[in-house]
Amino acid sequence: MPHSLTKIWIHLIFGTKERIPLIDESFEKKLYEHLKQIIENDFKSLAASINGTPDHIHILMLQNQNYSIADIAKNLKGNSSHWINQSGFIKSKFAWQTGYGAFSISESMISEVKRYIFNQKEHHKKSSFAEEYKRFEEKYGFRDGNR
Repeated sequence: MPHSLTKIWIHLIFGTKERIPLIDESFEKKLYEHLKQIIENDFKSLAASINGTPDHIHILMLQNQNYSIADIAKNLKGNSSHWINQSGFIKSKFAWQTGYGAFSISESMISEVKRYIFNQKEHHKKSSFAEEYKRFEEKYGFRDGNR
């Protein structure tokens, strides 16, 4: 094969430090657009969907094979927290939690994941981010020691 072909969909999730609700609706759309620009311009990847709640965000992206998910997540979090702090959107210091979740998504599930991300605010009227993340850990086999 003369060239490499990849199509890797990633559902990336990360939250604010200590899950404090710092993402206000007054700037959340600007934040999502900022994250999209980083994904598409700096990492030559497609940001298919971005949404969240005051304490976390979800991103569905088509990952470029030339960049690791660790590098993308680190850059997204570092760049965006700096941007939020420099923009003065909130009075306190903004920071993301240390870790993140990154889950592979099959092509057949893209529409469902987009809907799930789009409906975050409605979804979280019924369950917390901690409960949601626990379900992701169980669904992807992280609760039984597999990593």
